[in-house]
Amino acid sequence: MQHDPLNDAMSSIRNAEKVGKQECTIVPSSKLVGRVLKVMVDNHYIKEFEFIEDNKAGKYTVRLNGHINECGVVRPRYSIKLADMEKFESRYLPAQDFGVLILTTTKGIISHVQAKELGIGGKLLAFVY
Repeated sequence: MQHDPLNDAMSSIRNAEKVGKQECTIVPSSKLVGRVLKVMVDNHYIKEFEFIEDNKAGKYTVRLNGHINECGVVRPRYSIKLADMEKFESRYLPAQDFGVLILTTTKGIISHVQAKELGIGGKLLAFVY
């Protein structure tokens, strides 16, 4: 029984990367997972992803490029302010300017770097490095 589609997606990606696969399939899909994958593409952690309709929940096929060391979701989903961003960077990322935190904000799902540029906070969803 699956309770958190984002956690299942990140686990699938992490396991496929560790084994050395070039591609992985994420089932079931959701809009949240698709938007997180878009942030990962924008930051060059995955090559591309494609949504495949199967008349059920759908699925994503993700092409990997071997740049992910670790990825995961953050539970509970902390609300973070712009001033608290560095505290969470040091908690979830191994070094400064290495990896990204993925946030949901009023401007959509974006990386912590974009959130700093926009000067906004949000809820912490996931991390990738």
